[in-house]
Amino acid sequence: MASDLDTVRVLRALFNDMPRAPQGLTHLETMAWIKQSMADFEGGDMAYTIEHITRNAMLDIVLRMREDGPLADDAAFDEIVNLISTKEGRSAFMDRCIQAQKSGAATERLLSRVQRPWTEPEPLFVPDPQEVQRFVAAQASGPGPMFAEYGAREDVRQIGVFEQPPEQVHEFAWGFVTEDQGDWNFYLAEVWRQGTVGYFERFLSAVQLETTGLPEGPAAASPMPASLALDVGIAAFSSLTLHGGDSLTDPAVRRWVGEVFIAGLLPRMAARVLDERCEFPERVQ
Repeated sequence: MASDLDTVRVLRALFNDMPRAPQGLTHLETMAWIKQSMADFEGGDMAYTIEHITRNAMLDIVLRMREDGPLADDAAFDEIVNLISTKEGRSAFMDRCIQAQKSGAATERLLSRVQRPWTEPEPLFVPDPQEVQRFVAAQASGPGPMFAEYGAREDVRQIGVFEQPPEQVHEFAWGFVTEDQGDWNFYLAEVWRQGTVGYFERFLSAVQLETTGLPEGPAAASPMPASLALDVGIAAFSSLTLHGGDSLTDPAVRRWVGEVFIAGLLPRMAARVLDERCEFPERVQ
């Protein structure tokens, strides 16, 4: 089984030579820095986007192979981590994957014919209206049992996720949300108990499907505020991050996050993310 430490090792190997934003920037400064980095990247914005898509795909492949494939062996995993830390090694690894996929495609098509049809799973949890309204009212509960359980994990302590305590913690029955430096970070117990492996990109795909792919429902009736930006929760070691900057203090934005995102979208998409049979359409970058 791949661990969160395995995830960090693969991330560092894959993105060690990609530009990183300096610490201490404001939300607007960070967005400006990202745009400039994309423009300055060799080949421009498109090359930057393609490179990120490719490396994120490799992240998912390596972690899945670590979970139940040939990289379950520690020596083999160490070899691949070293390989993908260089441009030439990443190219060689992708060539191997392409060849393996060609040979496995026919088998996969045959297996798909005998699998039971996928059905929509029940929401992962039923939100407590009082907890949601407490969040909307900006009444932070402070750290509780969920925060303590997560903080006690060996990988969390080793990486130092909460060496600097978050500004605010909102505890729920299903997990907790931190409010820190212009971001909301979502921590779901059912996700971290399974190691969060392979779920970062699946959460982004699930959010995009909910907010752009549904013809009706709460997401369609109340689209995501323009001031919010989605991101994988890698930096905060969480399931998902919403960048909001100064809009975290906007009552309308907070109401959307509480009453639409937490109360409606999050339970449904978390159930899909954790259901390995659920295949998401290719995410638009």
